[in-house]
Amino acid sequence: MVLPLLGGSPAVWNTSLAFFQFALLFGYAYAHLLQRVRSLKTQALVHIAALALAVLALPLRVTTLLGPASNDHPALWLLGVLAISIGAPFAVLSATAPLVQAWFARVYRGEGAPQPYPLYAASNLGSLLALLAYPTLVEPFSTLAHQRMGWSALYICFAILLSVVALRAARQGGEVVVEQPTEVTPRPSWKTRLGWLLLSAAPSSLMLGVTNHLAMDVASTPFLWVGPLALYLLTFVIAFADKPPIRLNQALLAQAVIVPICAAFAPYVTGPIAFQIILHLATFFVTALVCHLVLVGKRPAPDHLTEFYFWMSLGGVVGGGFNAFVAPLLFSNVWEYPIILVLALLARPWEGWRIDRWRLGVVATCIVLTVLAPITAQLWGYDSDELEIVRKGLLLGAAIYAVPVRNLTPYFVGLVALISFCAEHVGDRINSGPSFRNFFGVISESIETDDDLGDIKIISHGSTLHGAQAQDPELRCKPLLYYNDATPIGAVFAKVTSAPTPVRMGVVGLGAGVVSTITRPGDVLDYFEINPVVVKLAKDPEEFTFLSNCSKGKVNVILGDARFTVEEQPNQLYDFLMIDAFSSDAIPAHLMTVEAMKIYLAKLKPGGVLMVHISNRNLELASPAMAVAKAAGGYARLNDFDTDEEGYTSAALTVMIVGKSAQVVDKYAVGEGWTAAPPEVVRPWTDDYTNLMGALIRRAKQEWANATAPDDDEDEAEDDSAATDDEGEGEDDTETAAPTPPVAAAPAKPATKP
Repeated sequence: MVLPLLGGSPAVWNTSLAFFQFALLFGYAYAHLLQRVRSLKTQALVHIAALALAVLALPLRVTTLLGPASNDHPALWLLGVLAISIGAPFAVLSATAPLVQAWFARVYRGEGAPQPYPLYAASNLGSLLALLAYPTLVEPFSTLAHQRMGWSALYICFAILLSVVALRAARQGGEVVVEQPTEVTPRPSWKTRLGWLLLSAAPSSLMLGVTNHLAMDVASTPFLWVGPLALYLLTFVIAFADKPPIRLNQALLAQAVIVPICAAFAPYVTGPIAFQIILHLATFFVTALVCHLVLVGKRPAPDHLTEFYFWMSLGGVVGGGFNAFVAPLLFSNVWEYPIILVLALLARPWEGWRIDRWRLGVVATCIVLTVLAPITAQLWGYDSDELEIVRKGLLLGAAIYAVPVRNLTPYFVGLVALISFCAEHVGDRINSGPSFRNFFGVISESIETDDDLGDIKIISHGSTLHGAQAQDPELRCKPLLYYNDATPIGAVFAKVTSAPTPVRMGVVGLGAGVVSTITRPGDVLDYFEINPVVVKLAKDPEEFTFLSNCSKGKVNVILGDARFTVEEQPNQLYDFLMIDAFSSDAIPAHLMTVEAMKIYLAKLKPGGVLMVHISNRNLELASPAMAVAKAAGGYARLNDFDTDEEGYTSAALTVMIVGKSAQVVDKYAVGEGWTAAPPEVVRPWTDDYTNLMGALIRRAKQEWANATAPDDDEDEAEDDSAATDDEGEGEDDTETAAPTPPVAAAPAKPATKP
C-alpha cells in the first residue's frame, strides 16, 4: 500500500523494516515492564486493555494526516505514516512472544519445568510462513481492499484469543508471593547485555545490507526483498529450537568456507544472476545463524527472559537503523554490507593470537594471492578477459587459503577484510566514477570506451543503465542505447517529430535527458522525475549536456512521483507521452495499473500516442501491460525487439504503444515486430491488485523455453550438411522443414558493462 507513494524504491522496504524493528522494541519493552507487575491477573487485564485500544487504529489503511509523500524527507514521512497507520496494533502484537513465554514460565515453574524459549522458534516459524504466503497466496488471489479488511478482522480474532490465554494464565499461575523474590538468578552484567545487543545487531544490519546489494546491483524484484527476511526468521527458528537441526560447529564451518568466497566475488555484479543470489543469500544465512546460535548460547534463565528479548530487539533496532538512516549519510554506496559482513566474523570463538609456523605460512600465502589481484590490474589493465580470469582465480585461491585459519579469529577476520578490499579494486565497479546515494537508491557515473564512439559517460542505477552520452563533441547529441534510431523507440520518436507543427511531449523518467535531443524549435517537453539527484546530474553541463546543449525546444523538469504529477496536468495536453521510469531494473508497479493508464490516456490529445518501456530481466510485464491498456479503453501494440548490435548504438528492449483508437496506434507502429496480441492473457493490474509472482513465473517459463529450444544456426548447419552428403558437393537445393523458433523473452536493459 505504501510502495506506490514513494516510487517503489527498495529504501521503502528497508525503512519499513527499521520502523517495525523499532515497534518490536517498543512491544518488548512493554512486555518487560509488565513483568514487574507481580499479579498475573493484573498483567492480563492491562494487556487486554492494550489490545482493545489498538483496535481504534483499524481498519488497516495508509493515513492521510501527514499529507502527500515528501520528496525532501521521504524516510521521515514514511516513518510517520507507519507509526499512525499500523504502529499501535503492531506494537501490541509484537509483545505476544515475550509475554506468552513469560506467562508460560510463571505457570510451569520449578525444577524440571519445560523451557519457554522453544516457543520463540514457533512464533518465528509462524512469521516465516506468513511472509512466504503473502506473495504466493495472498497477493495473487486477493485485492488490497480484501487484505485490509481481512487483516483487521483477524486482528480482532487474535485479540480475543490472546485475551482468553491471558485470563487462563492468570488463573493457573496464581499470585506471586511477595516474600518470594521473582529473580532467582543474578542479574546479567552489562558486558553480557552488550553481547546480546551486538549479536542481534549484526544479522539485522546484514539483512538490510544484502537486500540493498541484491536489489541495486544484482536484480531488482520485490521477491528478493522477501528472501533475506525469510532467511533471517529461519535462523531464529533453528537457533531457538529445543534441538537445533544445525549445530554451531556446523554453521561455523559453513561460514568459514562461504564468507571468503562471497568477499572475493561480491564486486562482480554482472555475473550469472542465479550464482550471485545464491552466494549472497547463503552467506547471509550462515552468518546470521552463527550470530543467533551464539546468542542463544548466552541466553539467561527464564526469570530474565523479557530483559533478554528487550536487548535482542534493541540490537535489531541498532542494526536496522544503522543501515536505513546512518549508512546512507556515511557511504556513497552500499559499503555497510561488506563492512558488517567482516565485523560479524568477530562472533566466532576466539583462541587467542598465538599462531604456529604452518598457519603463518598459510596466512602469508593468502596475503600474497590477494594482493596480486589488484597489482595485475594496475600493471596490465582491466580490458583483458584472460587477465580477469586470472584475477578471479587469485581471489578464489586466497579465499580457500583463509579457511585453515578459521579458528584463529583475529587472523581470519583480517584476511577476509583484505580479500574484500582488494576485490573491490578489481571487480565490475572498478571503472565507476562518483556515486550519489539517497532514499531512492545509488546513482553512479562511469566512463566506458566504445570502438566506434570513443569515451562514453554513463549513468546507472545499480547494474542498470539509465542514460549514456558520447564525449566526442560531434557525437554528444546522438541518442544511444534504447533511444537510437535503430530501435522501435527511435522509430516512434521519428514519427512524432515528423509532425508539421510543434508538439507537446511528456516523459516519465529523466535519466540523462536523452529524449530532449529529439525536440525541435517550438516543441515543449515535460520531464517527470522523482529523484532529485538525477535532476541535478542531468541539468549540470559538467555532467551531461543533453538538456543544456542538445535540446532545441523548451524543456521543463517536474519533480515528484509521476503518478501524481502527471495527473495534475491538463487533459488532452500531450501529443506524445512516454513512461520510461525504472527503480533499478523494474518499472514501479503503480505506474502500469489500469488507473494509471486511464490518467495517461486522459492527458493525450485525440491523435496522441503513449509509449511504455517495460523491459525487465526478471519479470514478464508485457502480458499485464497489454491487459491494462485494454481494460483502460486503449488500443495497444507490443514490440519485443532484439538486436545483434554490440555496444551503445542499439539495445534490446520491450516497448508498448497505446492510443485512443486503432488508427492512431497503426500510425506509429511502423516497422517490423509490432503485434496486437499479448504474450499471454492475464488479469490486468490495478491499484487494488498486482501479481508479481505470476510475472516471475512467466519470465522463468520463457527463459526455460529459450534454453531448451533448438538453435536455428545449428539446425541450418545440420540441414546443409545433410544436403551436401546426399546430393553431392555444391548442390544445396534439398527442401527441409523450418525449425521451430524459440519463444521470445523480454530483453533486458544492458548492464553497467555491456
